[in-house]
Amino acid sequence: MKARILGTGSYLPEHVLTNDDMAKLVETSDEWIRERTGIRERHLTDEGTVFMAAKAAERALENSHLTADDLDMIIVATFTPDYLFPNASCQLQAAIGAPNIPCMDLSAACSGFIYSINTAAAYIQAGMYQKILVVAAETLSRVVDWDDRSTCILFGDGAGAAVLGADETGILAMDMGSDGVKGPVLYCEGWPITNPVVNKGAAGKLRMNGQEVYKFAVRRLPKTIQTVLASGDMKVEDVDHFIFHQANKRILEAAAKHLKIPAEKMPMNMDHCGNLSAASIPVLLDEYNQAGKIKTGDKVILAAFGGGLSWASALLEW
Repeated sequence: MKARILGTGSYLPEHVLTNDDMAKLVETSDEWIRERTGIRERHLTDEGTVFMAAKAAERALENSHLTADDLDMIIVATFTPDYLFPNASCQLQAAIGAPNIPCMDLSAACSGFIYSINTAAAYIQAGMYQKILVVAAETLSRVVDWDDRSTCILFGDGAGAAVLGADETGILAMDMGSDGVKGPVLYCEGWPITNPVVNKGAAGKLRMNGQEVYKFAVRRLPKTIQTVLASGDMKVEDVDHFIFHQANKRILEAAAKHLKIPAEKMPMNMDHCGNLSAASIPVLLDEYNQAGKIKTGDKVILAAFGGGLSWASALLEW
């Protein structure tokens, strides 16, 4: 028995910040951002992570022809929850009305969605649960330094979701890994230590060494894809769709060139939503699914890289 994606959903906030808007905040321009990243606008929330997660979850359930009562478990991938506790998954459980099932958050930054569906697949394959809702939701605008033009131009807010269920086909192979030694090239400090013996001030903001992240991504992305292809006994030409983490157009084009992936098999949507961290893959997957571009039986590779430094991929049959 395997774990199959039964349906998808996504949500992007109504508020849009264009590159021209960014140029009013920091020294940059629409042309400079688009040439280096492929991004022209991003969405910002005024509601928060759980609100977006609930919207995406409801749409995924509808697309799956299921209700919240059918769920056996909820996993939320995020590093920008609204509360430290209760966790985002418990808050989402309350929002969609799915009582008395296990709920947990998983933090793996940009790799979070794939880590979560691989985790869900393990539970399903073990026979513990039948239907699991996986949601990735990020309010990155709460951790971005809006004075740092090297990072604030990149990120947006949003949420994507998928319902996984037991089936005869589905996820065929998976790969995950981390290199904690290189973690400091992309990080966001949490709550500071503030007590009677020390006061370390306010919480930190997202920080990134862009060159090091680029070098890591263009090396690691092809490797993790080659790993799941080998595990699934397939070649690049056997895959119909490559859904990658939407971090940067140049990174994805470099990976595609290395693996000889045709442009038509590698959709991108960072132009209208920016880098959504864990939410980027499920949002793109849902856009592609809702457009009818993925057919039953299609082979799909999902692959991500990000903070940790972490990476993850999954080969699946739709």
